Amino acid sequence: MNRNIFPYRIVFMILCFFVLMPVVRAAGPKKPLKCVAPAYLKPGDKVALISPSYYCSMETAFQAADTLRSWGYEPVTGPNVGKQFLEHYAGTVEERLSDLRWALNDPDIKAILCLRGGYGTLQLVEDLPLKELAASPKWLIGYSDITTLLSMDACAGVMGIHGVMGCNIAKPDSTGQSCPLLRDLLKGNVPRYELPAHKENIQGRATGTLVGGNLATFAPLLCSQVNEIGQSDIILFVEEVEETHHNIDRLFNMLKISGVLAHCKGIILGDFTDCENDVGYESVETMLREYIAPYNIPLLCGFPAGHEKVNLPLVIGAPVTMDVRSDGATLTFDIPGEQQMVRAERLSVPMTVEMAQNTSHVPLKHPFLLIVLILGIISGMACFSGRCLKS
Repeated sequence: MNRNIFPYRIVFMILCFFVLMPVVRAAGPKKPLKCVAPAYLKPGDKVALISPSYYCSMETAFQAADTLRSWGYEPVTGPNVGKQFLEHYAGTVEERLSDLRWALNDPDIKAILCLRGGYGTLQLVEDLPLKELAASPKWLIGYSDITTLLSMDACAGVMGIHGVMGCNIAKPDSTGQSCPLLRDLLKGNVPRYELPAHKENIQGRATGTLVGGNLATFAPLLCSQVNEIGQSDIILFVEEVEETHHNIDRLFNMLKISGVLAHCKGIILGDFTDCENDVGYESVETMLREYIAPYNIPLLCGFPAGHEKVNLPLVIGAPVTMDVRSDGATLTFDIPGEQQMVRAERLSVPMTVEMAQNTSHVPLKHPFLLIVLILGIISGMACFSGRCLKS
């Protein structure tokens, strides 16, 4: 060994140690997600209405506020709700972020209900430190683009609710049991879901922390501070709307390449609404099952959450147990509260006049027309039979 260069090697090794240690630590195993459940709401509690993504009209905000009052809460509307920027956004980034901070920092506000999704929450990620969410745990509610905020909440150690938003509760009769179940959950009645069998299910039982939401919104978070996927005990939930099957394949493949699937204990597939089949698989579930099967983890398909009329609440950041069997499946949340069993086959949505006009069958609220139609068919068949006999 050349003794003249020995000291330089020592210095070089020390420098490498201090430079590489942060990288090694970041790449190493992280602690499992452990999120706290915010306090359940009491009559008279304040619930903030904000629009962190796309524009929502004041009329919709007023209707949502009326529903919250009927639930026994006091709605308070964000100062910038009703503003519009560049046609689609609910105000500038600064205005939307200001409303979110206003709701987080007011100690009298116990829950935050987002009015609408769309796009825009990704623009808030870099300007909202996770410590601000951790400082004041309160229920944050939404889905679709609100997946970003729910994921931030979970990374900050706070549970949130993937469920209907202000634009949905503004017309609560159009969502089946989605609104009543959200109302009950905010009071501390925790659903225990029982679901029917699905042909693409993979049987098994798994326990982990529930993460995820809208796939196109969740995937970009992997390269940000909002990355929950260093954990080894995750139950991943995804849903999608108006994406082609090849785009869904691309996004899910990103999760695989990023190592997300390797960290999952189980996967739940929600609704895939108006997703064009442009690759030839029978369904999205069939396509994604090929990615999931090699990991030997349970797969629960067809959970009614996403962009359909029925959108059942899920507690993101909560420890859950999924049990997928040949005769069906259950999903249980291991959080404080009173458990209530919910059969989630596809909870019915009351038929409105608009929905009835879009269906090809006779609305049930006009049984007289149905009777006349049936009698007409029978009469026609009788006449036809009589002619046949005569001939």
